[in-house]
Amino acid sequence: MNQCTGLLFLPPPAYVTRLATPDRPMEAGHVLCELGEGHDDDHAGVLWDDDANDGAVWARWDGYRRCLVGLPWCTATDVEGDACGLFAGHPSGHSWEVVDPTQEAILAHLVQEHPHLHRDQDGPDSS
Repeated sequence: MNQCTGLLFLPPPAYVTRLATPDRPMEAGHVLCELGEGHDDDHAGVLWDDDANDGAVWARWDGYRRCLVGLPWCTATDVEGDACGLFAGHPSGHSWEVVDPTQEAILAHLVQEHPHLHRDQDGPDSS
């Protein structure tokens, strides 16, 4: 499934901006929804890991509100044992099922332009 196209402009809260230093300014930025398209819940984009609580801080938003919330990681793993990169209880598919079409288009272009750099998983260069 394709990745949701939800986008949030997120200026840092005033209390966070006060913690900034000249060499580490706090700047506003855009957050992309990481869920699969067509989800029925708030949009969600991870902001930073929260290792102390075995999760991450996520921006959650809809058309009317936005918030930052700490959420534990999803415990699902794929057949190779890779963990889902979304939060526990997320709507739509797991992170390995969500495809960013822009990233896929860039990868296809790079493979076409530089086939000698592409490692086919079933080919002789695979590890």
